[in-house]
Amino acid sequence: MQISGIRLTLALLCLLLAIGCSMVRVGYSHLGSVASWMAHDYFDLEPVQRDQFARRFAKLHAWHRYEQLPDYARFFGEIRQRAGRGLKTNDILWTIDGFRQRYARVAAHSAADAADLLATISDQQIEAFRRQLDKDNRRFVRENRSGEDETARRRAASRRALSRLRDWLGPLSDTQEERINSLMQDVPLIDQLRHQDRLRRQRDFFELLKLRHGERDTFTKKVADWLQNWETGRDPALARAFEHSWRKRAEFYAAVDRMLTPLQRSHLLHRLQDFIDDFRQLSERPAATATTR
Repeated sequence: MQISGIRLTLALLCLLLAIGCSMVRVGYSHLGSVASWMAHDYFDLEPVQRDQFARRFAKLHAWHRYEQLPDYARFFGEIRQRAGRGLKTNDILWTIDGFRQRYARVAAHSAADAADLLATISDQQIEAFRRQLDKDNRRFVRENRSGEDETARRRAASRRALSRLRDWLGPLSDTQEERINSLMQDVPLIDQLRHQDRLRRQRDFFELLKLRHGERDTFTKKVADWLQNWETGRDPALARAFEHSWRKRAEFYAAVDRMLTPLQRSHLLHRLQDFIDDFRQLSERPAATATTR
């Protein structure tokens, strides 16, 4: 992922959706520090650049907190209602589309700031960024076993799926795990396609950076387009493969939903409610301080 674009705009969502619910409230409040560290780690920012990043991210963070989190609470509330009555394939696809829409909203809002920051990046910092991306790409291949045979890749995919499901549902029985591993066989392996698409996106980004000293409005528009339109430039066959994979993945999670015990569904609903409660509390504006004469 690219800190200048993706991480600038997705850091907020990634934090909320990747860490445990009990940590959302604590982690969200410190997101500015995390984002600044990430930006410096990827670009080796100069002090002035770090200060600019921190100030711009603080504005993005405040907008996201007070303008977007209430929407997240409503969105997760709808997910919880659907989960309570049993998730169907279309419910999963609706949820995926909902995340895409909310990402696009954050990307659109942050594009101008991202463009302004990118305009200050030196050639040396771009090379530092390229080296960091190379490390990320190697880690992606290693974690997904993308350079190995299909058996190893499927084993890695099943481990990740089981880990995510235990996090959301609680303990799984041996019978459930066996059934889940069987269902995973019908889910296409797309780690190699994702790696191929990552490299395409990164190449496009480095081409975009060549324009950073040109006309600002044009550059800003191109940054916004790159942030929001992931599929632009994607090979049609690859695009179809991704859409097919999303459909099969939604069918997989719908099948898992049908095997949930009452206790596991309760665990899922409580996890979702924890997020809803955190979103609502985080989005509350501070009470105005009373003044005295």
